[in-house]
Amino acid sequence: MSIDDWGIDGSWTLFLDRDGVINERNMNGYITQIEDFIFISDTVKSISRLSKFFNRIIVVTNQQGIGKGLMSERNVLEIHTYMCDEVHVAGGKIDKCYFAPNLKGAEDDMRKPDSAMAELAKMEFPEIEFEKSIMVGDTDSDMLFGKNLGMKTVRIRTEEPINVEADLTVMNLTEFLKVV
Repeated sequence: MSIDDWGIDGSWTLFLDRDGVINERNMNGYITQIEDFIFISDTVKSISRLSKFFNRIIVVTNQQGIGKGLMSERNVLEIHTYMCDEVHVAGGKIDKCYFAPNLKGAEDDMRKPDSAMAELAKMEFPEIEFEKSIMVGDTDSDMLFGKNLGMKTVRIRTEEPINVEADLTVMNLTEFLKVV
């Protein structure tokens, strides 16, 4: 099946992971401040153009650095404000950013692949239909998150080992934009 068979139209939702998809991922740590947040080349422009194809663009990101005490929720909110502002200046939109602050295995675990962040998005934006959504990420937990909810999945190539296959694999959001 190719992406042409997915039937994407203006009612679809695009879910994006953050680190490794929108910004350069720190493989040895966390993005704890705006100065550490470096957009992947052409990503802002790509999100701006993708905004014209999708009804909603939602960022879902695991941020257990908060649970580890390496950063605060305020740090993450400042980074997300900066990220969304840069996309907005380029003519695009990110409708909302959700993040899971807890450590792996916490009692109220919101981390992907759990569906909690998607369910919050659906409560806030009831028109979201998961079967008319695409999850773009770079890890197995991103792919499982999308698959568990019935979404199409797109993997951004990564250094990480791959154990969960995606519906489509691309180098970056710019390449994804070309196939949409």
